[in-house]
Amino acid sequence: MPTKPLAREDLDLILAHTGSLWRQMRGQRLFLTGGTGFFGCWLVESFCHLNRALALDAKITILTRNPAAFTQKCPHLVADPAVTLHAGDVRSFAFPDGEYQYVIHAATETWATQPAQSGQEPLTTMIGGTERTLEFAASHGARNFLLTSSGAVYGKQPGDLTHIPESYGGAPDTMDPASIYGEGKRASELLCSVYQKQSGIECKIARCFAFCGPHLPLHQHFAVGNFIGDVLAGRPIQIQGDGTPRRSYLYAADLMIWLWTILFEAPSLMPVNVGSARDLSILELAQLVAATLSPETEIHVAQKAILDASPPRYIPSIDRAEKLLGLGVFTTLEDSIRRTADWYRH
Repeated sequence: MPTKPLAREDLDLILAHTGSLWRQMRGQRLFLTGGTGFFGCWLVESFCHLNRALALDAKITILTRNPAAFTQKCPHLVADPAVTLHAGDVRSFAFPDGEYQYVIHAATETWATQPAQSGQEPLTTMIGGTERTLEFAASHGARNFLLTSSGAVYGKQPGDLTHIPESYGGAPDTMDPASIYGEGKRASELLCSVYQKQSGIECKIARCFAFCGPHLPLHQHFAVGNFIGDVLAGRPIQIQGDGTPRRSYLYAADLMIWLWTILFEAPSLMPVNVGSARDLSILELAQLVAATLSPETEIHVAQKAILDASPPRYIPSIDRAEKLLGLGVFTTLEDSIRRTADWYRH
């Protein structure tokens, strides 16, 4: 079933905060991997909106394994004359002809964070896909390359560290199969460093945390999506654990403001955390979703919390983004939840 366009309010928010940066995109071409995912759909639609609004005459080529499926999912994007679909696997795709001054590597499978279900394939896909995309960028005139990395590169956040900065030197546990995703992103960042030294391409690194917004799956391993899905279906909100882990969530339109700004303005090889610093527990998140959308919703917590235990945290410090790039949180979490539900509801 086709998805509907994003709200004009969200697209205009992105335009308002990044419009002055886009002059360098005039008449240029952008290559994007991961165009069919949560990040990708937002990147493509915001690109198309700003391209029209600013009369940039820019073009975007989207790598996809299944052009027919993407066309069915987002016909309003494929119909844009600035959009071209390029069929291929991220690890082995044939290079399209011509120069592409900008490349965004946003391809990450949704199962990549579920290693017990997928074995080693996420690791080989991430590393092979990043190297192939960097090879393409280096050989086709790219001057800016954006990698959407992850906060998973830091490994387990220490309990006494409330917000994890880019300078933190921790890493995933290599003896834990659940580290596949974080290690894949670490290797991808390293490849960016190697290719920048070899080719001179400027590699920008966005270490992304957790997000909320249209296109976020409502039935996978994303807590905020699951909770919104529960409310929309008229079910009690189900918390599978004890509700104590602490997370933060940035709205997808804000995410786009951050990613486009990082692509155009961030220093190369200076990772930037992308997310919100407002943390809350999973139980508090469930309570906020219920209060925002349907206050009578019941909340079921599967496990009892362990007294005096330090809750797991996954919260970024965003000082670098604020001070270096002037970025911030433009949409409250309450509005993020409401806008996401409205997009799925209507």
